[in-house]
Amino acid sequence: MVTQLESTTQKNIIYPDSDGQPMADNTKQFELIVFLKKNLDLLFLNDSKVFVAGDLLWYPVEGNNKTRVAPDVMVAFGRPKGDRGSYQQWREDNIAPQVVFEILSPGNTQKEMINKYKFYQRYGAEEYYLYDPDTGELTGWLRSGNELEDIEQMAGWVSPRLGIKFELSDGKLKIYRPDGQPFLTYLELEQQRQQAEARAEQAES
Repeated sequence: MVTQLESTTQKNIIYPDSDGQPMADNTKQFELIVFLKKNLDLLFLNDSKVFVAGDLLWYPVEGNNKTRVAPDVMVAFGRPKGDRGSYQQWREDNIAPQVVFEILSPGNTQKEMINKYKFYQRYGAEEYYLYDPDTGELTGWLRSGNELEDIEQMAGWVSPRLGIKFELSDGKLKIYRPDGQPFLTYLELEQQRQQAEARAEQAES
């Protein structure tokens, strides 16, 4: 009877889709979150078993709607693409997002970021990357056993899971796909498209 009561209680628990916090504190942080998310979408466009999300609440424990965090960007290998209100791990074959990104903003406190690190370490993230656009500092951690260990040199680092390479140029983050092509903003992609059209028109004429 106790098991039945616990099961019924768990089914009645609501897992909110929002924590009431803004996605970003400023335009710089927002643009970087979108930049990362959309380029990772493109990178895994043809892989139906890679789920990429931005600012999505991750609930790792069934029956607990208080333990949660919303990574700025997260990637879950082995999970299908598609819309979700939140990432409820027990509904995702108990697969934790393997890669998480955080973009620092002035509103982030040291205590908040320490708690996020502890969360990612405890609940199974394999890679955690933290970028401060104001200082240009990029920090990374890679899982070793039960620990997320500091990556000593991030410049030139290649993510084991994503295959992308991180570079820092003039204090700005540069990311390269496995084929060596850089991550591009939407405007840069549009400029490339227009240039390709112009070249095609010149070739025809």
